[in-house]
Amino acid sequence: MAEERKLGAPLYEALMRYREKRDVSFHVPGHKNGQALRGDARTIALEELARVMEIDVTEITGTDDLHHPEGVIREAQCLAAAQFGAEETFFLVGGSTAGNLGLILSVCTAPGDVLLVQRNVHKSVIHGLMLAGAHAVFLAPQLDAGSGLATIPSEAAVREALRRYPGAKGLLLTHPSYYGMGAPLRPLAELCHAHGVPLLVDEAHGAHFGQHPALPESALAAGADGVVQSTHKMLTALTMGAMLHVQGGLLDRALLRQRLAMLQSSSPSYPIMASLDLSRSLLGSGGPAFFEGGLAAAAHLRRGLADLPRFGVVAPPGASGGASAYTIQDPLKLVIIDATAALTGYELQERLEAEGCVPEMSDDRYVVLALGPGTTQADAERLLQALERITETDLPGSTASAGFGPHTVESGELSTWNITDDEDRWSEVSEPVPFGLAPLLPAEIEVVTIEESLGRQAAEMIIPYPPGIPLLYPGETITETVKERLRMLRDSGAKCQGPADPRLQTIQVKKR
Repeated sequence: MAEERKLGAPLYEALMRYREKRDVSFHVPGHKNGQALRGDARTIALEELARVMEIDVTEITGTDDLHHPEGVIREAQCLAAAQFGAEETFFLVGGSTAGNLGLILSVCTAPGDVLLVQRNVHKSVIHGLMLAGAHAVFLAPQLDAGSGLATIPSEAAVREALRRYPGAKGLLLTHPSYYGMGAPLRPLAELCHAHGVPLLVDEAHGAHFGQHPALPESALAAGADGVVQSTHKMLTALTMGAMLHVQGGLLDRALLRQRLAMLQSSSPSYPIMASLDLSRSLLGSGGPAFFEGGLAAAAHLRRGLADLPRFGVVAPPGASGGASAYTIQDPLKLVIIDATAALTGYELQERLEAEGCVPEMSDDRYVVLALGPGTTQADAERLLQALERITETDLPGSTASAGFGPHTVESGELSTWNITDDEDRWSEVSEPVPFGLAPLLPAEIEVVTIEESLGRQAAEMIIPYPPGIPLLYPGETITETVKERLRMLRDSGAKCQGPADPRLQTIQVKKR
């Protein structure tokens, strides 16, 4: 019986029972189990939404309360904790954003608290720092020499940051990256624990990690104390469905519950929570076999791409690569590039979309393809056929081949934008950067040239692109090395996001 409950989905099943009973609703929501839509002349068009509304309930007898779970939600969260290897799991209906905010606000409890933060983080982390009034010490990520893409900070950088800031409230990392790339977390977890601070991981793109032998180790298994996962991204929950997993004694769980109750709606979506419960149940009942189809499709894609030399696939260097920045790749994320440089990543995405294949994202070089448990061999074959047609269309002499570069890059020999040289070690550990909610007023901002910026506090974000890693956050002091980097970017005509003057002839700073 216990095993049967483990494979079940208690919250989802409770909603199915609610729908089958057909009770009359004298409670919110106002659509009354979808009944309000069924009287509309557009009944057929609205029927699908009305069916979802049949389980769009509220906190009534039998459906439990997310913010004080005692019944089916509590059971569903306990089953999720067991499935993912946590001591306690919280369902999130505001995506990983709610989890990141909750973690930051539960460790940074006083204005000025210091949090060690990977420099290239999701904007929700920056918003959490602002809400907490925290001071961030930014750690530069490592860059893969073969692709120019970032992973996580080095062990040396984390060790140095912990030495400089022994009062830090924790270390927050993003792993894996949006590109599915990563490096071992265990050494960083051990470092944090040796200093008595928690390791917090934004694992939004790694909810499936650890659920199959071919998938990378999860952050929880590596020793992280608090882990946020977007269950809707690489697993099967509805959009906005996420989970926050915790273990160990370094996080104040009572405070975390209070923060999550403050951040999330008091009327959470039951369809989203049910989809979280069902997603976990599918993992529990299917086991590793749940991923076999998606992994087979990914392997088919890689084999097919090997026969299309025009397109390179980003992959970790081999054992002889001598690099540690990039050793982990999610097999369900394929990062491809037009090795001829005829098409940018943006252009390749447009071409694929025209062929009926919609990628996850693109940048100026790469296209990211996100596969999952629902991806089929037929899907993979359709993508390969689309790439073949793109190649044929761009053959010399065709009308679409304008700009087709004469230089070709062999698959795997990808261009790089690398800032890991010794002269750029400045970026490994920053000085504390204050965050808050009070915006700078126009009267508090001054525009100066790069040459005049030394020692000033930045009033805007500067993000060289690629690789998309912020060089400056508002509030950071511009050092001599940073000034020279800004000057170099300006003189080389590099593309930057964030500044009011994208050519970097000038920069906004805080008035003295």
